[in-house]
Amino acid sequence: MAGPPPDLVQRLYATPPDRFVAARDAAVNEARRAGDPKAAREIGKLRRPTVAAWLVNLLAIRRPELVADLAQLAESLRSAQRELRGGRLRELSAQRRAVVGALVAEVRKLAATEPGAPPVAKLPLGEVEATLNAALSDTEVAEQVRAGRLLRATHYAGFGEVPRPQLRLVTGGGEEEPAVPDRAAERAEARRTRDERAAERAARAERAKRRRAVERELAKARGDQERAEAELTGAADAERDGVATLDRIETELAELERRRAVAEQELSRAKLARRGAERSLTAARRRTGEVEAALEALDAEEGDAAEGGPEAD
Repeated sequence: MAGPPPDLVQRLYATPPDRFVAARDAAVNEARRAGDPKAAREIGKLRRPTVAAWLVNLLAIRRPELVADLAQLAESLRSAQRELRGGRLRELSAQRRAVVGALVAEVRKLAATEPGAPPVAKLPLGEVEATLNAALSDTEVAEQVRAGRLLRATHYAGFGEVPRPQLRLVTGGGEEEPAVPDRAAERAEARRTRDERAAERAARAERAKRRRAVERELAKARGDQERAEAELTGAADAERDGVATLDRIETELAELERRRAVAEQELSRAKLARRGAERSLTAARRRTGEVEAALEALDAEEGDAAEGGPEAD
């Protein structure tokens, strides 16, 4: 398959961050049991969002029509900026604040009804607002918000995709006059831009450092998991071999028991035969003694007769 099922991904990213890892690992195990190791690997690559990112994802998943309205407003803002329409920009800017405020309020309501969500008082709604404002100015952020797979909150630093045109001042007579450049404001804006870029670079470097540390920990955890799985496989194989050996021994024992019963029957018959033979031998010996005694008596009679014969003559 090309990747995890979209409904599964949506369900995971609608799960509060403190339960995300457990839900993801359960989905990985379920995919493995279903015989789909590729899906299990893809699901295992999904990363836990921050609380602020989860809140934005929850809005995209539960109220996609509101996020679509945000995208439409962003396009109107970009169009007005390209066309240098100052009045329309001011109108859209007011609408932008209203829409973002309404979305933040909706996020608060959604979180309040979500099981396992942090308390409303602890929700990072400022980060949510910054992210929604960034989505109005940066199409890449807008796409991540729309997909409901944002991993962390973001903000628009003033140097993204949307250009900052030189607006013209509309005078009271309705004629447009070139705006008088405010060099001090431009220098302050340039300093803010540099500071924001430096802060963003530092933040990216810090995130990269944390990512490397987490990836090392993940590699170690996966190595431990693979070793544990290998040990489990070996133990399961040994268990199967033990069961087979025990079955074979029990079969042999059953055969030996059968042969023992047969041998005991034969032994019993042999004992009976021996006792019968012993009785026959005893009787034969007694008979032999009787015959021998009779023969001795006859011999004695014949001896007596032989000794008395001549005298009788």
